[in-house]
Amino acid sequence: MRPEPWPEPVPEVAEAVRSKNYGRTVPMPVAVRDRLGELFPDAEFAQAFGPTGPAGWSPGRLALVSVFQMVENLTDRQAADAVRDRLSWMYALGLDLADTGFDHSVLSQFRTRVIEHGLEEKVLDLLLARLVDLGLLADGGKARTDSTHVVSAVRDLNRLELAGEAVRAAIQVSAAAAPDWVAEVVDVPGWTARYDTHVDTWQIPTSQAKRDQLASVYGRDGHALLAAVYDRRSPAWLAELPAVQTLRVVLLQNYIVTTDARGREVVRRREGSKQAGDGLPPGHLRTASPYDTDTRWSAKRDMLWNGFKLHVTETCTGEPCQDRARPNLITNVATTHATVSDAAVLAPVHARLADRGLGPAEHYVDSGYASAENIIAARSDYGIALITPVLLDNSAQARAGNGFAAADFTIDFKHQSATCPQGAHSSSWSPASQRGYPVIVVKFANSVCGPCPVRQQCTTSASGRRQLTLHPAALTQTLQARRTEQTDQRWQTDYALRCGIEGTIKSSRRRHQHPPRPLSRHHQNPTTTHLQRRSAQPHPAARLVERPATRPLPHQPPRPPRTRPHRLIKSNGQQDPRRGRSSVVRVRVALAAGGCGYPRQVADSIANLGGALHRHRAGTGGLPGARAKRWVGDLFPQGCCPGFLVAVGGACTIIPDWRCPAGRFASTAAVIRLDTARPG
Repeated sequence: MRPEPWPEPVPEVAEAVRSKNYGRTVPMPVAVRDRLGELFPDAEFAQAFGPTGPAGWSPGRLALVSVFQMVENLTDRQAADAVRDRLSWMYALGLDLADTGFDHSVLSQFRTRVIEHGLEEKVLDLLLARLVDLGLLADGGKARTDSTHVVSAVRDLNRLELAGEAVRAAIQVSAAAAPDWVAEVVDVPGWTARYDTHVDTWQIPTSQAKRDQLASVYGRDGHALLAAVYDRRSPAWLAELPAVQTLRVVLLQNYIVTTDARGREVVRRREGSKQAGDGLPPGHLRTASPYDTDTRWSAKRDMLWNGFKLHVTETCTGEPCQDRARPNLITNVATTHATVSDAAVLAPVHARLADRGLGPAEHYVDSGYASAENIIAARSDYGIALITPVLLDNSAQARAGNGFAAADFTIDFKHQSATCPQGAHSSSWSPASQRGYPVIVVKFANSVCGPCPVRQQCTTSASGRRQLTLHPAALTQTLQARRTEQTDQRWQTDYALRCGIEGTIKSSRRRHQHPPRPLSRHHQNPTTTHLQRRSAQPHPAARLVERPATRPLPHQPPRPPRTRPHRLIKSNGQQDPRRGRSSVVRVRVALAAGGCGYPRQVADSIANLGGALHRHRAGTGGLPGARAKRWVGDLFPQGCCPGFLVAVGGACTIIPDWRCPAGRFASTAAVIRLDTARPG
């Protein structure tokens, strides 16, 4: 690749853009080129391309095309067509009218190169650097961060489905790579019957005994396939196939091979209970899909999802509605496994902001990121004041509120002593470790707690004496200070600035379609969000990732049709059509209004007339014309004179040329048809 500067917009294209948008807001691609110039230089992507070979399309301009594609939610083919067809895109890319563009497959190849060379954040870095040059971003100020869930674009599988689908994926890939070898090592007809289609709940039996039997079959088939792959007579490259490696991990996590009394190997499933002696791997290590090995199951309150977690950071120095010259801008995104806690991500976020020169002076986050360690580390390592509420003491004494919580004790870390609210001193001070974190265990003697008159309010332990578990001095003092500070009304008013990040996340929703894309597409989201914020219309609230509606697979039975028909009216006393005991009346109204001046009133009157006809119908016979005329005169507004064809069942009554009280005719015509049918 030979980096070259972007050409200036062609005069013919620039003139056409100006003439088409005279007096209007220019399209987003035109504004990007005018205000940001050459946003993505080719030299920034040079490491992803070789120095030799034929010259290709500019990688910097391909990056800009990818951003426009994300903004407008276009496919690769649509984006390639837009490069050839849209004047605004030609203007932004510096193309002339005769340029033929590129094939749509170039975009996927470009994304692959970007991911393979670790350049997925390059687009955001270049945009932020340009915004710093324009004075829209600077070090210091305020920032806020929040996380959201990202649902992976794979099917949700239970353990049984996962085992069967992992075997199916491995045998399908092996059959495509070495069909002759597969024909020799497996029973092709039997395996075809089991693994020809996707494994899902439509095929799995409901009986627990049969489900256990099917799980054993999947386990035996998987181990047999791995044994054949790792046989010395098999091609060595078969073991390097990603699907085979995934199968090996899935079997290791979900099955165990034992030996029975006769010395035979028995493959059985691992059980989650510790009493069985097998156990399952922790959630952050457990594979959830054979097609996306990075996805993980996670839960938050009542929400369970299979995917990832996305952390978004934006500036919040001023509200965009008050200062449009300095809008709130996204400065960092981070995609992690769904099982990674928010608190573990905060330090890498601060490090990334510091590398970009965009570290805030105050950082607003929710309690999921809060910990005494993070508050101290942010202040000491990066000079950031972490504005976050810490969790309150949830011990029984703190909930009771009788003055015997840990905060009510006087702690002297220098002399390693604690004094209770009654004035008694601790008898022991022992450093310890809990869950990998250093703590201090403080105990009071039985001789002190035993005769204490308020012992029942202070402790209910079987030993009869109080015990405190404390963090080190710096952490304890930080927690106590923050718990006191967050009760102040001014602090709470200031902390309310954090909630704006939730609207940013909702307005940045995207759908990831392929396993490699969660990281790359999320890193491009801030760029597209900045460009989309030029619009004054707010985006509708939605999840970051919208899952498409599931449809039955070809081998699955179709969904049952809707049982409740859509009716224009529903008369009093009509039974639910799903019960099947009364006739279903479908009312269809066709209205052609003109000249009467009352189209909406006419439509309402026709609906009322249809209801009256239905309530007074007599079997399949026609209704008397005089009664229908009287209804028409009562229901329709004065001056509206329609002609009717009323059909009830098989007979009909015609009311032609009816004269209204105003003495003139209207050009309104209406047809009401009542069909009677029985369900089934």
